[in-house]
Amino acid sequence: MIVSDAQRNRIESAQGFIAALDQSGGSTPGALAAYGVDKARYDNDEEMFDLVHAMRSRIMTSPSFTGDRVLAAILFEMTMDRRVEGQYTADYLWSQKQIVPFLKVDKGLADMVDGAQLMKPNPGLAALLERANEQGIFGTKMRSLVSQAVVTGVAAVVDQQFEVGKQILDAGLMPIIEPEVSIHTPDKAEAEALLREQIVQHLDRLPAGAQIMLKLTLPDEPNFYAELIADSRVLRVVALSGGYSRTEANDKLSQNNGMIASFSRALAEGLSDDQSATDFDATLDATIASIYEASNT
Repeated sequence: MIVSDAQRNRIESAQGFIAALDQSGGSTPGALAAYGVDKARYDNDEEMFDLVHAMRSRIMTSPSFTGDRVLAAILFEMTMDRRVEGQYTADYLWSQKQIVPFLKVDKGLADMVDGAQLMKPNPGLAALLERANEQGIFGTKMRSLVSQAVVTGVAAVVDQQFEVGKQILDAGLMPIIEPEVSIHTPDKAEAEALLREQIVQHLDRLPAGAQIMLKLTLPDEPNFYAELIADSRVLRVVALSGGYSRTEANDKLSQNNGMIASFSRALAEGLSDDQSATDFDATLDATIASIYEASNT
C-alpha cells in the first residue's frame, strides 16, 4: 500500500516526535482536570468523552500541530471512531497534517504479580485490528508496567508484549511495544537492565524481515538503549514521559541519542480549556518546539 510505505518512511527517518493522545477511560478524568475541566462539567462517560475529544480536536487542529514537527499521533479507540473537521480522525491526521496515525489497543493493566502488571485479556483484539486497517491506522500501541526489578515479572511482560505484537504484525500493522518501567521503581536501573536483556532475546526470535517499535521509559543511564536503537529489527525507539514534568522529560530525552518523544501529559502541560485560541496555540507551539528539539538533539 503506497500510503503505508510513505508512513513507514516518515516514521523511520523523518525528524520529529510522536504525540500520545490516547488517554482511556481510567486516565481521562485526570487529563481533563489538568486541562481545567473538572468533574462537575460532566455527568456520565459519554459527556466525559465528548469533552476529551474536544480537547484532542483542539490540539490536532491547531496550526502548531503539523507533520513538520509531529511525526505521528497515538489515538484512543473512541478518538479513531470520531471525526475531526468532518473527517475520521486518522484520515484527517494523514490527509491534512501528514501525521501518521497509531491506535492504543490494550484494555488496561491486570493486577500486579512479581512486581509487574500484564495487559488485561483482550478477546476483541482481532476485530479491533480489522477496524484499524479499515480506518487507515498505520500501527498500534499497548502498555504494560514494571514496578520492581523481578526477573519473572519482567520476563512475563516482555513475553506477552511480543506475543501480542506478532498478532498485530500478522494483521499488517506496526506494533509499538511498551513495557513501561515506573519512574518510581526503587531499583529502576536494575529493572531496565532486565528489560533490555529480555527485549534482545525476543528480537532474536522475530521472523526474518519483521520490524517492531519500542516505547520505553527514559533510562537512568543515558544511551542505555543504544543497541536497540541501532537494531535493524526496531523501526524506532520512542520515549514516554512517565510522570516527569516536560522540562525533566526533555532534559533526559536530549541525553539519549536516536530516541524520540512519545509524550502525553508532558505534551498537554500548560494547555487549558479557558485559554483563548491565540494563547492556546502559542503554548502548544512552544511545547512542540521544546519536545522536537529534545527529540532531535
